[in-house]
Amino acid sequence: MRKPLVAVLFALAIAGAGAAPAVAAPVSAKPATASTASASAADTKAAAAPTLRAVNLAGTVALSNCSGSVVRFPNSLDTDPALVLSNGHCLSTGFPEPGEVLVNQASSRTFGLLNSAGTRVATLRASKLAYGTMTDTDVSIYQLTSTYATIKNAYGISALTVQDTHPTAGTAITVASGYWKTLYNCNIDGFVYRLKEGDWTWKDSVRYTSACQTIGGTSGSPVIDQSTGKVVAVNNTGNEDGARCTENNPCEVDASGNVTVRQGINYAQETYLIPACFTTGNQLNLSATACTLPKP
Repeated sequence: MRKPLVAVLFALAIAGAGAAPAVAAPVSAKPATASTASASAADTKAAAAPTLRAVNLAGTVALSNCSGSVVRFPNSLDTDPALVLSNGHCLSTGFPEPGEVLVNQASSRTFGLLNSAGTRVATLRASKLAYGTMTDTDVSIYQLTSTYATIKNAYGISALTVQDTHPTAGTAITVASGYWKTLYNCNIDGFVYRLKEGDWTWKDSVRYTSACQTIGGTSGSPVIDQSTGKVVAVNNTGNEDGARCTENNPCEVDASGNVTVRQGINYAQETYLIPACFTTGNQLNLSATACTLPKP
């Protein structure tokens, strides 16, 4: 997990920093397209690559301690109650224990909805925590009191769609943090068989290239494919100090049990498995045939 947000704020105060994004040193919020100063050879190469979109902050949300986003699934209807995606370790009740899965628990948590410029335009409220866990993945999904149509009509903001297929290595991505109102652009470097951090283990995690230097508060940010605009993962952790398999210092474990530590590298959890576990009306159904999320 990213270090507790309070620790980040304390570190910034000691350093005399005025704004977190400057300390985080994220890459520019501009889309990862070819620079206007690029040579013609680079322009030719860019033309052969997938067309990239200018990802912005519309649809992201700020939690009290993390980031998140309003999301929908391929089969969601505009009249369905909207959902917010974040991390399991961002729950206001604390970290779920290994093996613990929380389902359909009452919640009135609030979320600050952002527009494309990162301006807070509304406060959304949960009716329940539909799903939350830190086992195999690190995810929380809240159901809101508002529908997608209500949000769209009132604020002109559409939900982000969760891709229902496995992401691809090399994909250009943006980690969009609603908490810091900051965009981090990089690529998917590859996938980790097992990512171990403290008492928790996550399966088939996304590893970023080094350009995405995410910090505390970016936990729960949607990881957006720049070519499709869809959510392919949820940002959750990074190795800060080079320690091995400890909190805030996850390690990679391959299928043979070999451990690799990559200091300064950050990770996310895939989200393509989630849509199969939600049915008509955006209701959770862990018994669905194709649903493979951990169960209580």
